[in-house]
Amino acid sequence: MHLAHLRLREFRNYRRLDVDFQPGLHLFLGNNAQGKTNVLEAIYLLATLRSFRGIGSAQMVRHGQKGFFVGAHLISQGEHEIKMYWSSQERKLTLDANPVQKLSDYFGVLRAVVFCTEDLQLVKGPASRRRRLLDLLLAQTHPTYLPLLQRYTKVLRSRNILLKQRTTDEAALESFTHELVNTGNQLLRYRHELLPRLVPLVRLAYRQIAGDHEELRLEYQPSIKLDFAVELAQSRSREKMFRSTLIGPHRDDVRLLLADQSAAQFASEGQKRSIAISLKIAQAEYLTDIHGTPPILLVDDIMGELDVNRRNGFLPLLRTVHQARSQVFMTATEENWSPEEGRELVRWEVQAGTLRPISGS
Repeated sequence: MHLAHLRLREFRNYRRLDVDFQPGLHLFLGNNAQGKTNVLEAIYLLATLRSFRGIGSAQMVRHGQKGFFVGAHLISQGEHEIKMYWSSQERKLTLDANPVQKLSDYFGVLRAVVFCTEDLQLVKGPASRRRRLLDLLLAQTHPTYLPLLQRYTKVLRSRNILLKQRTTDEAALESFTHELVNTGNQLLRYRHELLPRLVPLVRLAYRQIAGDHEELRLEYQPSIKLDFAVELAQSRSREKMFRSTLIGPHRDDVRLLLADQSAAQFASEGQKRSIAISLKIAQAEYLTDIHGTPPILLVDDIMGELDVNRRNGFLPLLRTVHQARSQVFMTATEENWSPEEGRELVRWEVQAGTLRPISGS
């Protein structure tokens, strides 16, 4: 899989960009605030329909404009054309000139994994960050998962609205409860099937980075112990007090443990960074195992901050992607590679919303 062409219009600080990319390792070089990360953000937006910076679409519109356009020509087993337009009045997403009616038909067409400073939130941030990682992986590998998650979220929202009312419609509440249990149990089954396949990949990646003297463990912590329907009924009095659904897949977590202690509380910043990178390496390797080809990797200004061990743990994945003729897009303010590591890099200069190849790279 590789991104053959990227087109931006009024996106971030890019008024107009049309650029072709070959398979391989691409390095965007430039000072801060020139637009390096914006290119990675546009690619990730096409893959997941959201920014990895955790912001809304309105903030991606170039200053003073009404909307933005992001388009791509993708080559994988076949060829695909993706076009996305967003404004406060209009949203369009087409795949091969056809409007996307169901997101489940779109997810997985362009697969990308991003490595960025925000990844630390996977370790020390709220449980929602870790659930989102599982949900994204499952949405990219199981066509039925995303519609199921959307259904569960819609039912949960409706049920919570009922719980907030002064007088509860018990019949309606029972109907939503039944649907919540049905969809929730299906989500849990998918997640429980994913973890045994993902955990060994995470642990191996962490071992390559940190060495054998540190053992990382992952534990899925469902808020449901045995029976969703029974436990939901048992929590009804507490639900009336808090006016919210207190158990279900939306409250689950994945505990990250080093030496049987919470990594969020007791790990050093270096250990947390190693865990975050390991989770992302595992995400990329899982997608590679499922689809047979690596995803596109987006590495936002982190390689220069990695010590020798962390970089050595990361480089095998870069080689796998390169050998499979997929792509890696990296950003940096300056060249921080050894001659051997940088031998196959294609370098680009990024300056004030413009992108041009550096001759001789």
